[in-house]
Amino acid sequence: MTGTRPTSLKELRASGWQSKSVKHELRDNYLAALPSGEPLFPGIVGYDDTVVPEISIAVLAGHDMLFLGEKGQAKSRLMRALVRFLDEYVPYLDLPGCPIHEDPFNPITRAAKEYVANTPEDQVRIAWWHRKDRYAERLAPGTKFADVIGEIDPAKLAAGTSMSAEDALHFGLIPRMHRAIFAMNEIPELDELIQVGLFNILEERDVQIRGYPIQFDLDVLILFSANPATFNRSGKVIPQLKDRIGSLIQTHYPRERALGIEIMEQEAKPDAGGAAPVFVPYFMKEIIEQISVSARKSKYVDQSSGVSARFSIANYRTMVASAQHRGVRLGEAPAVPRISDLGHLPTSSLGKLELDLMGSHQMGEKQVLEAIIADAIRTVFEEYVEAHGLEEIADVFSKGVKIEVGDMLPSAEYAKRLKRVPKAWEKAFEVNAGASDAVRASCVEFVLAGLYASDRISRATRHGRMTYET
Repeated sequence: MTGTRPTSLKELRASGWQSKSVKHELRDNYLAALPSGEPLFPGIVGYDDTVVPEISIAVLAGHDMLFLGEKGQAKSRLMRALVRFLDEYVPYLDLPGCPIHEDPFNPITRAAKEYVANTPEDQVRIAWWHRKDRYAERLAPGTKFADVIGEIDPAKLAAGTSMSAEDALHFGLIPRMHRAIFAMNEIPELDELIQVGLFNILEERDVQIRGYPIQFDLDVLILFSANPATFNRSGKVIPQLKDRIGSLIQTHYPRERALGIEIMEQEAKPDAGGAAPVFVPYFMKEIIEQISVSARKSKYVDQSSGVSARFSIANYRTMVASAQHRGVRLGEAPAVPRISDLGHLPTSSLGKLELDLMGSHQMGEKQVLEAIIADAIRTVFEEYVEAHGLEEIADVFSKGVKIEVGDMLPSAEYAKRLKRVPKAWEKAFEVNAGASDAVRASCVEFVLAGLYASDRISRATRHGRMTYET
């Protein structure tokens, strides 16, 4: 609705505004957005042909939804994004003390019904609810029945309100989100009593608090999220609750590394400019994302837990920060991340991987991480070997050449040391066509680390510096 919004029930009727259920409202706005060809969920990458079509069908069907996927698959972001398909503003009765944003034409609480029935329409006050406020989210662990559904309010009883009166009730989040969207994260961790309390809300749309039946025509879109391992585990979620959820939307990790890199860059947003500019070669981005890909396939990592996209994002920020630190200390601009910067990844990685106790045996988390990083470097390196013939460089080391590198070694030092190496090293710079010493230093370290990861040369590490030789 444009222009001046009505402030009384009489003005609202005259304006032609029509009451809709939240699902009807969502459906109409979704249908209006479809022909535009614009992204339905801006910022969500890799779901255009998989997840988004399923959400579209669920919205048009008027279903409550369960987003089922492992951690870091944008489940919460997808749920929050549905708010953009609500009307920008909807009117509600401006009734002091009423906990619910009542539809002016269809009030559901006793107080609101009496207010409309006993007050002239030109005196019934109308306020407006913005869509950004029409979404509430709750994390299941620790949630009480009173938090999401309601409870008898002892303060109201003490004030003399009858226990059998509606006024004695304290409404939880779901009734308060009447005409809005409510999301419950990690539903398998939800107390069984609350799951039972959700039965009527999902099916009959009424509320029962301590046996007091409130025959509300509750209007709410309810969304859930869960991890497949816990959701499908017997006894975690009551079958009758599963049966009442309209659509199950399955999410997934990026199915191509390039999509993972796109997500990583979009979300990391490191301060790569300003006083400490950073240039990140694409192969370094590939390695960071491949670390997550390798972790998701590793026999040492509990695959039922998953490896979040936040793993890549945190590691990318750490790598860039390490390069910035070196650039400022050594006066190099722009700074360029190197393989030796990955030595700082434990600070952003440890604690984010859940080990498979059967697969990892006696290996600690740091050892597992080192193995995963080595696998990622080897995977990316072999792709470049096939493209650029870098295997020729391994022959250099058969002549007794040693190269020492490190995260605080000036880039100019790499150029000096390369003078001792035959022109075969020039192939290393096909990896990234950069002429600066810093880019070349990064390329050299990538080649050395790749040769080491593929068992063609050896490496010794001491005090943050690495020496490569045969």
